[in-house]
Amino acid sequence: MSGGTDYGLTLFDGLGRRKYLSLSERLRFQKESEKADKETRLFCMVLAFTGCRISEALELTPQQLDAGTLCIVFRTLKRRKLIFRAVPVPSRLMRELVGLSWNMERDAPVWNWCRQTAWRRVKEVMEAAGIQGPQANPKGLRHGFGVANAEKNIPGAVTQRWMGHARLETTSIYQQAVGQEERRFAKRLWHDYARP
Repeated sequence: MSGGTDYGLTLFDGLGRRKYLSLSERLRFQKESEKADKETRLFCMVLAFTGCRISEALELTPQQLDAGTLCIVFRTLKRRKLIFRAVPVPSRLMRELVGLSWNMERDAPVWNWCRQTAWRRVKEVMEAAGIQGPQANPKGLRHGFGVANAEKNIPGAVTQRWMGHARLETTSIYQQAVGQEERRFAKRLWHDYARP
């Protein structure tokens, strides 16, 4: 990776294993996170529902929780310029985040953890959910978010903004994942073959 961007990103590691969480893994992760303590659960949900980088989530302050628009405003950390982006979240998640941070200083971090602690907590939830392999980490959630956007036909420019990519070419890598729509295309071909 050059220039501090995700340009040249691939969704598979050097052995051809996927680096993103599938839909079933994302659902298991969400279900397992419900069993964690409140801070860990909300941190996991922020990663899963926004596709933010772990450092961007750790930098969140109460003043970046825009309850009026149900958006979390992230400072994009992979750019040299000061750039903010608003990412919509479910109302329940916003209510719980506001509740968690209601008595904090407006510019204090919502999670007072180091990066290693945050990474470990996410990894523990993944292990409890039975998620193993190169996708079993916070970056796997980010990639899973990008793939989910592609599968649901979210416009590339919207996904680019939500994920904080500088270039649309970076975002387009998520179109390469084999998702539900691509399987539907393949089924059209399979229809011509004799059933096994």
